[in-house]
Amino acid sequence: MLYAVNNFKVELNESKSAVAVRLIALLGIHEDELLASRCVRRAVDARKKSHIHFVCTYEVELSREPAELPAQVFSIDRSSLEAVRPEIFCKTASTNQHVVVIGAGPAGLFAALALAESGLRVTLLERGKPVETRMRDIGRLRSRGELDPESNICFGEGGAGTYTDGKLYTRIKHPYLRWVLHTFVRFGAREDILVDAHPHLGTDKLVRIVRNMRHHLLDLGVDYRFETRVDNLLLANGKVTGVRTHQGEEISAEHVILATGHSARDTFERLQQLGIAMEAKSFAVGVRAEHPQSIINHSQYGRAAGHEKLEAAEYKLTHQVSDHYLDQRGVYSFCMCPGGLIVPSPTEAGGMAVNGMSNAKRGGKWANSGIVVQVTPDDIRRHGYKQDPLMGIHFQRELETATFRAAGNSYAAPAMRLIDFVNDRPTGKLADTRFKPAAVPADLRKIFPEWLSQPLAEGIMAFGRKLRGFVTIEANLFGSETRTSSPLRITRDAQMQSITLKGLYPVGEGAGYAGGIVSAAVDGLKAAEAIIAQHHR
Repeated sequence: MLYAVNNFKVELNESKSAVAVRLIALLGIHEDELLASRCVRRAVDARKKSHIHFVCTYEVELSREPAELPAQVFSIDRSSLEAVRPEIFCKTASTNQHVVVIGAGPAGLFAALALAESGLRVTLLERGKPVETRMRDIGRLRSRGELDPESNICFGEGGAGTYTDGKLYTRIKHPYLRWVLHTFVRFGAREDILVDAHPHLGTDKLVRIVRNMRHHLLDLGVDYRFETRVDNLLLANGKVTGVRTHQGEEISAEHVILATGHSARDTFERLQQLGIAMEAKSFAVGVRAEHPQSIINHSQYGRAAGHEKLEAAEYKLTHQVSDHYLDQRGVYSFCMCPGGLIVPSPTEAGGMAVNGMSNAKRGGKWANSGIVVQVTPDDIRRHGYKQDPLMGIHFQRELETATFRAAGNSYAAPAMRLIDFVNDRPTGKLADTRFKPAAVPADLRKIFPEWLSQPLAEGIMAFGRKLRGFVTIEANLFGSETRTSSPLRITRDAQMQSITLKGLYPVGEGAGYAGGIVSAAVDGLKAAEAIIAQHHR
């Protein structure tokens, strides 16, 4: 018999045997009646710095039913644990219809995986390069300031999420979440991601996982192509019939999954020319903050900082600023990377943006996070932009151009001490940093319009009141964080298809329906489900 023990507190230095003794006492059973126990959920409780501990869920197998179950203990249906793979993806397709998947990020990879394992014929087209080659192109950008517009932090196998912290937690609730995590384990992730409350993979592990997924897809017969940008869709009678690549090749297909990611601006421009329904949506822009990781560790863990069972500490901060245009304008941390580094993430010549990444061990000297401000379509229109689904892209480009110029027309990053930014006193001095290719002292307030820079400064000051040590002379801000999410949404119906073009399935972050690795993967699976449902036997 299986049971879940929820909200079970475990001390940092507590042994497994001591935990077992306390489980036995809680359940009111004899020692020999506990057949097995394992932690299936674990979160750090750091609310009291004097008592940092874990809050866990344990799965226990007992030889008999306890006389009385404590309130925090529940019976588990064993069949629910075994049924990880959704039933729809266990069905075999009864057709040889062809599906083209555009983009090898998480949405595209998981869609292609589900379709191919169900027997459908799949072609996966990625404009960038394989993940291994992509690493070298990113290295040239960081070491020499040389940008490859088709192979960078945003474009290439694995998508933009490969070069982040690899966070796997999400606010969405969906039956496919569990299968996504198990699939990552299947292709090389450590099983801890099935337990941790805030699981992450890290760039170094994601590279290997993505490569393993590619090899499996190739074994399944997927036509997997790199350096193949889709420049046009083929249409007939209000339905997509295939795609045309930048080399001029036409590939026929009955279904096209559009999983381009949030930075495929040329693709969005072409879709608008084709009359595909889309709309501007809210997003966020700002800066990336860099602190010594030791400051964040001590702020979050107190005297327990550095304990062998505690990873590098992270934070999630939000604040609402009173605003002339909105009742409250949100300022929040984004994509926090403990023990990581800030990386240049431009995709277009003459524009500069930054992002953050961490490896699995999060062992670096610095912590970094985006600190961003809410931007609405009304904001953009109010400040001189014509009403247009792509106006958010135009606004992002303007900020990225200003950022590039502030760094001396280079792919270095303009930077400013955090304390100088909030005090609006540019000193030209920077705290210690290892940013590559270079950090150039600049007044970041001049990059952003005042209606964004002022809320950003107020938000940072509020973060300093919430997290001790956040406002410090040891921290830098880097410009600019502009690629938080897609500034548009491609409108689709309940069957996951574009409302103006049947057979086109816009998915993931680029289409405006996801905000991270797992939510994008789930969205890709939902499109695959809709297609498989039409063709299974």
